Amino acid sequence: MSARYTLHGFFRSGPSCKVALMLTLCGEAFDYVHVNLREGDHKKPDYLALNRFGQVPVLVDHANGKALCQSAAILDYLADKTGQFGGATLDDRLQAREWMFWGWDRFDAPVYRLRAFKAGFRPLEPAVVNLYEAERKAAFETLEAHFASGHDWLAGQHPTIADIDLYGVAALAHEGDYDVSVHPHVVQWMKRFEALPHCVSIETVLPQESRKA
Repeated sequence: MSARYTLHGFFRSGPSCKVALMLTLCGEAFDYVHVNLREGDHKKPDYLALNRFGQVPVLVDHANGKALCQSAAILDYLADKTGQFGGATLDDRLQAREWMFWGWDRFDAPVYRLRAFKAGFRPLEPAVVNLYEAERKAAFETLEAHFASGHDWLAGQHPTIADIDLYGVAALAHEGDYDVSVHPHVVQWMKRFEALPHCVSIETVLPQESRKA
């Protein structure tokens, strides 16, 4: 019997890994379809029928036939379907989503683009590199200030999809030559996250090939 969920993604895609991490933390087995970005699988008609943007990830819920794209939307959907990591109160839920929107605007882009630059996948002019480095540092400082003020998690007293979302970015920052250890409270948050049941490394949560659950 196939798993309820099928994740289409790429093992080096941070957003794909976020969704895989959410499924894993929730104890949800999932089938995985490797989308070979280098060969243009994400631009082929069959894939575009699932994701009109031609990006990874895509999550297919076989219980209702829905195909969802954009990692934040998928995390929100999974929180609703699994009853986990959505936030204990309305305020928690709202704050979690505020952090996720902030992350998309201020955190994800500089971390991911500098990671791609260091790996040789994205050419950047020196001035652009300097800009992204400044934005990355400022974003980490925002997180550091939040956790230094006595918060264990981003929203409320328990981990939410916001922690999964932003951890999935922070845990890859070292691949862009960023020293996260200069933010000790962020490091402690990451350690709390990594101690959660079922947590696995963001860098190994997805294989390099398709697999069944």
